[in-house]
Parts: sequence; structure tokens; C-alpha cells
Amino acid sequence: MSIKLSNLTKIYGTQKAVDNISFEIPTGQIVGFLGPNGAGKSTTMKMLTGFISATSGTATINGLDIEKDALEVRKLIGYLPENNPQYTDMYVAEYLQFVASVYKLGTNAYKKVEEMIALTGLTPERKKKIGQLSKGYRQRVGIAQAMIHDPKVLILDEPTSGLDPNQLVDIRNLIIQLGKQKTVILSTHIMQEVQAMCDRAIIINKGVIVADNSIDALTSSDRKRQELEVEFVERVSKNELMSIDGVIEAHEQKGNAWRLMTDKKGDMRVTLFEFAKNKNYTLIKIQVQEQNMEDVFKELTQKK
Repeated sequence: MSIKLSNLTKIYGTQKAVDNISFEIPTGQIVGFLGPNGAGKSTTMKMLTGFISATSGTATINGLDIEKDALEVRKLIGYLPENNPQYTDMYVAEYLQFVASVYKLGTNAYKKVEEMIALTGLTPERKKKIGQLSKGYRQRVGIAQAMIHDPKVLILDEPTSGLDPNQLVDIRNLIIQLGKQKTVILSTHIMQEVQAMCDRAIIINKGVIVADNSIDALTSSDRKRQELEVEFVERVSKNELMSIDGVIEAHEQKGNAWRLMTDKKGDMRVTLFEFAKNKNYTLIKIQVQEQNMEDVFKELTQKK
């Protein structure tokens, strides 16, 4: 097991930023670590990388305790923090050489720097100072420094922030390739990125994990909450639709169409056909809307 958290908690004063969370991530898995602003994502990542200490609980990387074996653990981790701090007066290649020296790569340093520059698409910018780069290219430099020592675990906080669509595809493909051999945990607010890159998502809200499952399971139509589009020939009232067992929301659309939200597990189409038959209404459209990660995220993090 590559990453293992057990009852990890972080308290700042009277605020529980992270509240007794536990999960495991094996090698070869890309996991999206998701949550609203202030949910505890960055705090968890900082604890995993040893930047801050946990109040209680334990975490291990490849069986090594993040606090007791801090130095050895840091050799195993590549970390891209959210604010991506860099020495802006250094040139790109110079900065990566410096990072390589910190990791004591020795005679292998030059080769690894060249490899990272090529992998992250920094070749055209290699002789520029970091302060002269766009946000997207600075993000690439951050990813390159996180990977330069070939870590077993990559912890990436908003890795695609500031990238244009073309850059985003390149970095996405790179992360997918890396995820075949490494453990990757990344945070992002772009749900399309989660569906494109991740095998699994862990969602945290107010310091507590509210979901942990594969992307397919989280977006499955078998989930209890379901959205449907229906249209009738006749005019149907909202009160009538809300009286249907399982319908919890009804939003009127153009014409005689409605968008319904249900909380009844299973296929609601039979129930809606029965409703139309009993009311002598003609149902001309019924379509189940596939849930995506954005829908799942909203459902799980907007609960009171």
C-alpha cells in the first residue's frame, strides 16, 4: 500500500480543519482529492508531505511514518503545492539543476533535468527566467521539479491551474502515464479533469470525507439521486409532479417540459409512465440525465 491515512486530524485553535479521516491509495492509482474551498484538501496534502504536523492520527507512505521517518518519506514524494513557490530570478534549466542538487542526483542530474524539460514541454522556455514565464509555463516548471527525482508518490495541488487547453491536454496525458507506475493524488476544482484523469475520487467537506469510490461508481445512474427531463402534450402543474413518489424537485422548462430531481433509487421511468396513464396525460419525452462529477460534487458538498 502506497499511501495510508488512519484517523488523521488537524486542529487550528478551535477549528477542526481535518476531522478524523482515513483512506488508502495503492500504487498505480490516480486519485482526485476534491472539496470546496476550506474543506481541508491542502491541509491534508501538507500533512502528507510533512510540511505541517497532524494533531492526531497517523499517515504512512510506502509503510514509512510521515513524522517518524520524515526524511526518508520526503525522498519518496514529489509535491506541487497550490501556490507553486519558485525562485523567479533563476533560469528554468538552472532552477531544475538546483532542485536536482537538493535531491543529490549527482551525475544523473543533467540527464534528469533534460528529461523533465522535454516531458513538460519547457524546451522553448528553458533559457528564460522563471519570473518571465506565463502562469501556465510556471506550472509546468512546478510539475517538473516535483518529478525530477522520480518519486514513488506524486502529490499535486491544482496541477492544471493556469494551463491553456493545449497545455492542459499535454499535462493531463503526462499525469495519466505517470499514474501507471506511481501513486498520484491530485486536487482540482475542474471536475472534467477528474473524470478524464482519475480512477477514483475522494471528496472532503468541512474536514470530513463524504465520498470515496471509483469515478464510474460515483457517476452511476444507480445512485439514489437522479435527474430526468420529461415533456407532456398537456399542461401539468408543479404540484402534480411533486406528488409523485420520489420526486423532490421540479423545475419548469420551455413549453410543457420539466426537469425533475428524484431521490428514489432505481428507474423512475415506470413511475412516470404510470403517473401519465392515471392522469390521462400524453408523455412525449422522458430522458434520464447522466450524472457527471460536477453533479456528484454539488450533491455531496451542498448538504446542510
